[in-house]
Amino acid sequence: MDGNTIISGFLVSTVGMGFFMYGKKQGRAPQIAFGVLAMVYPYFVGGPLLIFGIFAALLALMWLAIRMGA
Repeated sequence: MDGNTIISGFLVSTVGMGFFMYGKKQGRAPQIAFGVLAMVYPYFVGGPLLIFGIFAALLALMWLAIRMGA
């Protein structure tokens, strides 16, 4: 692990924590699920580009779930 991977994992996990707290307060399942996934997966992924790529895919999935009425 290099410094860029650690920083990008920290940023993604911080955003995930924000979504988790928002989802828990509002009772919104998509935000809770996204927050938990965003906080956990950076520990298992190596490389900042891959971390941000997965983050973008998860964000798109959350947006799609919200648009579909979840």
